[in-house]
Amino acid sequence: MKFEKEYDLICVGGGIMSANLALLAKILNPEMKILILERLDKVAQESSAAWNNAGTGHSALCELNYCPENEDGSIDISKAIKICEQFEISKQLWAYLVEEGLIENPQDFVMPVYHHSWVLGAENSDYLERRFKAFKEHFMFNSIEFTRDIEKMREWFPLIVENRNEKEVMAASRIDRGTEVNYGELTKILFKVLEEKFNTPVHCNSEVLDIDPDPEIDWTVEVKNSKTGAIENIDAEHVFIGAGGASLLLLQKVEIDEKEGYGGFPVSGEWLVCNNEEITKQHNAKVYSKAGIGDPPMSTPHLDTRYIDGKKSLLFGPFAGFSPKFLKEGSNLDLFKSIQFDNISPMLGAFWQNLPLTKYLIEQVMMNKEDRMESLRKFMKNAKSEDWDVVKAGQRVQIIKKDEYEGGKLQFGTEVISSKDGSITCLLGASPGASTATAIMLKVLEKAFPEFLDSTKGKEKLKQMIPFYKTEITEKIFDKELARTRKLLKLN
Repeated sequence: MKFEKEYDLICVGGGIMSANLALLAKILNPEMKILILERLDKVAQESSAAWNNAGTGHSALCELNYCPENEDGSIDISKAIKICEQFEISKQLWAYLVEEGLIENPQDFVMPVYHHSWVLGAENSDYLERRFKAFKEHFMFNSIEFTRDIEKMREWFPLIVENRNEKEVMAASRIDRGTEVNYGELTKILFKVLEEKFNTPVHCNSEVLDIDPDPEIDWTVEVKNSKTGAIENIDAEHVFIGAGGASLLLLQKVEIDEKEGYGGFPVSGEWLVCNNEEITKQHNAKVYSKAGIGDPPMSTPHLDTRYIDGKKSLLFGPFAGFSPKFLKEGSNLDLFKSIQFDNISPMLGAFWQNLPLTKYLIEQVMMNKEDRMESLRKFMKNAKSEDWDVVKAGQRVQIIKKDEYEGGKLQFGTEVISSKDGSITCLLGASPGASTATAIMLKVLEKAFPEFLDSTKGKEKLKQMIPFYKTEITEKIFDKELARTRKLLKLN
């Protein structure tokens, strides 16, 4: 397909991030010319695809790695508060689209599922109780419940309690407003809204080869049609690189100082998926536990109810692995291509500082199915191998960046890299990315199009769409919005 010569914004990648950015931009300024390019033949095939992520509406309700323990034994919930706020911002955008009639049935992509934390042992149980007390005092989490009673846990998640000794020391917490999200389906819905309501389709089979500065506009994007082999140059005032793991390789081709020193560490994954519907029916919860001592946050095991392709599923994992690819559909040369003079030192520094991660990944790669089943049996004592299949999950690239003291630092989470003038932005990193996509893309808009967000019209529209934006969130405001989005998104 022939493209126009110039655009206001080009989004690279057909995933949840580009969908959020393009839609927010078109709602704020319907006249904006936006081009969305996707390398594969469909959208949401990589990190956004349902089988390639945890599906948890990451709002810190059950994920214990967001609540570290201080030296004095107190629990720091500041990160949990931030992530909870960011996920509620995503829900507010979805609720706005439902209210405007742009999304017909929110249950196509989001369902209510209780969020639990569950731990074994006296020390972990004491930690979970301290976390519960810290959460109980904050209005964002004050509906939390806590128990050490096995009968209460049997009510919450019977599969985990089955065949356990009543003397076994364990504890659990529960929050009733958790969600299960099919981010792949959500991405498709958002792109459908863009195409049908804003005349902004995604152009698939369009691989971005290079991004160069242009003296007359800002950037020239070199695009290859993977079907015909034709190459075309397209100009844009702004470019957003949201191509999942491939974002780093593209960023390295962009001539901006801000890219210096960034590297990436690829991590693959696998799930155990239950193939026995009778077992799946017995579990309706997301249950997260603690990562092992020295294990990375990505290793946090969870037994999850999922809704994928209209069917209820039960997953356990994730099990990490190593692949030099930056995407599932990537190249085995991706990691080696990413090593450059400016990031050799950070990457070596990150390697030496994270030898336990290397050890963990080697152990995970060496696991066979029965080894994975033994991990599952820590959750489900009577799990049988024939009831579970191994399914490949997505590919993630964790951020490596310069560090003054360690040379390089491996960073978990997401980060927006931007040129000084905001004309080009790039998203690197992984979880809890999809859950917080709306909040992250608002930051991109602040950098790239501050005039939209600062205008009277823009402020009014943002306030209508996202009441939490630039607002001090009080208990009254939080409870009101929680009730409103719950009703609109059918999360009762």
